Amino acid sequence: MQDYILMLIAGVVLAWFGGEFFVKGGVGLARWAHWPTAVIGVTVAAFGTSSPELLVAIHAALDGVPQISLGDVLGSNVVNVALVLAIVLALSGMQVEDGGVRRDWFICLLVPGIVYALLFDGWFSRLDAGIMMVCFFVWLIIVIRHARRHAVTRTEPGEHVSLPKTIFELLAGLALLIGAAQFVVHGGKGVATALGWSPFIVGAVVVAAATSTPELATTLIARMRGHHDVGLGNILGSNIFNVFFIASVAALIQPYAVKVPEIAPSLLFGGITVLLILPGKKGALGRWRGFVLLAVYAVYVVITVSAGGEGH
Repeated sequence: MQDYILMLIAGVVLAWFGGEFFVKGGVGLARWAHWPTAVIGVTVAAFGTSSPELLVAIHAALDGVPQISLGDVLGSNVVNVALVLAIVLALSGMQVEDGGVRRDWFICLLVPGIVYALLFDGWFSRLDAGIMMVCFFVWLIIVIRHARRHAVTRTEPGEHVSLPKTIFELLAGLALLIGAAQFVVHGGKGVATALGWSPFIVGAVVVAAATSTPELATTLIARMRGHHDVGLGNILGSNIFNVFFIASVAALIQPYAVKVPEIAPSLLFGGITVLLILPGKKGALGRWRGFVLLAVYAVYVVITVSAGGEGH
């Protein structure tokens, strides 16, 4: 048990540093392409910080436990909002300016319903995965068109980006994230065996928290530097990427049975947490929302573990 916990801790550390490198390189690449900060957050930064979930999905499916991946992405979506974003909001609140954020918020609100409708039959098929992939690419096309309409036409002084350095950071970050995924999957499987939890519950509670460390780092750094749209865009983009793309990858590799009562808490709380971060009329997200979200996360963990125990 102790060895598996150490594996998870090692995975967290590698994911943190790997996410830092990858996001830094990704943001640099987006600036080199003159994309606005909100689009950087919802695409490059979001995809970068979701890399641990993607690698976990691939390794879990190949290891015969794709349920860990579904638990990871659904759990990560709750963690991203009710823990990661909640911490940032509780510290100082947030101000959102880009109109695309509301669009992505609406898509995130639809995600739990779409997943429930597709998996209600208790089977995550390749057809289900294909439908979710289509949803992802339709959303991505809309985001890219938004980026082109709001492209930054000039670079601010002191904002020169070195392309070779940016590519190096991307590759270094990716290498660390691959190592992190290995540790997280093996550690998670060990914890599941030791505690008697189902693979889904381990993914939703343990692995989800571990693979969300890059989102926490990115959102905190973005907030400290005043890039509110990058921070919130990172969370929303990660949640869309997690479910529509990453969960689909695991199912395409290996379709599997799904216990609907087991995934229901993650879907329900995924929707509740998104509702709680709807920006106000002036784009404000007050500190009180952070404290409410933290309380919601505590309830989510208790209910998810209980539901998993009964199902198992």
